[in-house]
Amino acid sequence: MGALDGLKVVDLSRVLAGPICTMMLGDHGADVVKVEPPALDDTRAWGPPFAGASAAGAPEGYRGESAYYLFCNRNKRGIVLDLSKPAGRDVALRLIDDADVVVENFKPGTLEKWGLAYEDVLRKRNPRLILASISGFGADGPYKDLPGYDVLGQAMGGIMSITGEPGSGPTRVGIAIADISSGLYAMHGILLALAARERSGEGQRVECSLLESIVSLLTHIASNYLVGGVPPKQYGNTHPSIVPYQLFRSSDGYVYIANGNDSQFAKLVTELGMPELASDPRYRSNADRVANRETLIPFIQSKLTQRPSREWVERFWTTGVPAGPVQSLEEVFRDPQVLHREMVVTMDHPTIAQGVRMTGIPVKLKGTPATLRRYPPLPGEHTREVLREHGYADAEIAHLEEVGVVRSWAARAAVPQG
Repeated sequence: MGALDGLKVVDLSRVLAGPICTMMLGDHGADVVKVEPPALDDTRAWGPPFAGASAAGAPEGYRGESAYYLFCNRNKRGIVLDLSKPAGRDVALRLIDDADVVVENFKPGTLEKWGLAYEDVLRKRNPRLILASISGFGADGPYKDLPGYDVLGQAMGGIMSITGEPGSGPTRVGIAIADISSGLYAMHGILLALAARERSGEGQRVECSLLESIVSLLTHIASNYLVGGVPPKQYGNTHPSIVPYQLFRSSDGYVYIANGNDSQFAKLVTELGMPELASDPRYRSNADRVANRETLIPFIQSKLTQRPSREWVERFWTTGVPAGPVQSLEEVFRDPQVLHREMVVTMDHPTIAQGVRMTGIPVKLKGTPATLRRYPPLPGEHTREVLREHGYADAEIAHLEEVGVVRSWAARAAVPQG
C-alpha cells in the first residue's frame, strides 16, 4: 500500500514540470489520469531517441515512444481529450468532480477562459479539490502572460549568471533545473494542502513558477548578496566560501574533493604527503584557506596528477576525506551503489520488446514503499476505461470519439518481452 493510495489526480499538464510532479504522486500510489490534447504531449515528439515500433490502432504519425516522454510519465493512465471543445470540458468536469488533486501548467487565465475557473467553478463543484498551477512566472505580476520555458527561468532567475568557469559567460545548468524544481515544489505544495485539508476539510489552490523556483535555489549565494551586498561571481567547479572544495585533475581523469572542515583538511594533506600544510598559518582555518586559495590549490593539484582517480578516491574514502570521481553516465549506471539502491529499473512495455529502462524512485518509505505499477501510457490508452468509470456508456464514448472530443488507443500490438 503506497502512501498516497486512494488519492485521485487529474493531470492536465504537459512537458516536464507538471508531469514530473504527477509521476512522483503516482509512484507513491496515487491514481493519476494524464489528460493529453489531440496533438498530444509535446515531449512525445522530442527525439530521437524513440523506442518501440508502431502498434495497431496507433495515431497517425506515431513513431514509438520518445525517451524524453518515457522518463516522466510512468504510473499514470492516459486519455486524449480536447478541452477546447465544450463537450471536452464537460468530460473534464466529470473527471474533476471526484478528484482530490488537479495539476495544470497552462498559461495563467487559460482555465478561466475555458470556464474551468477554480474559485467560481471547480471548487464550488468539489470543495475538497486541490488545484496545483505551475507557470513560467506566476499567476500575477508584469510577466504573468509571458510563455515560460526552463531556460528562461534559468536565465531570468540568476542561476545562469553564476554557473560556468570564470569569464566563460552565462551557462545553463545541464538539466532542466527550473522545470524539475518546480515539479518538486508543486508536489511539496500538494502534500501541504492535503495535510491542511485533513484539518479544514477544504481544498485550496497551490501555485509555483519556474522563476520563483530558480530564485529560491540561489540559497547561500542570494544570502551573501542580500545580507552582505557581495555580488556573486562565476566560480565554475570551485566554491566561493569553502577551500579546497573543487574539481582536480588526476593522472587519468578528475576527482572532486569536498573539504568541509579543518579536520578533513588535515586528513587530506596527510594523505597527499604534505601534513605540514595543516599547521601552516596560511591554511589552518577555512577562512585562511579561502584567503590563500591561489597558493594552496597548486600544491594539492601537483600531488593529485601523480595517481589515477580511482586510487585517490579509495585512499580518501578509507581515511574519511570527502571525495568522489567524476563519472560518465555509463559509469553511473553500473555503479554498485546506484544499482544497490535500485536507481536503475526496467518496466515492461507493450511496444518495446526489451522494456523501458529508467531511473528509479529516490524517496524510500519503509512502511508504505513506492511501486512501479504502470509503464508510461500510450496515447489515449485508457480513454475508454476512464470514461466508463465516470458513468459514460459505450455508445456515448463512441460518439465522443466520432466527433473528435476524445481519442482512444483502439488496440495494442503484442510485442514479445525480451
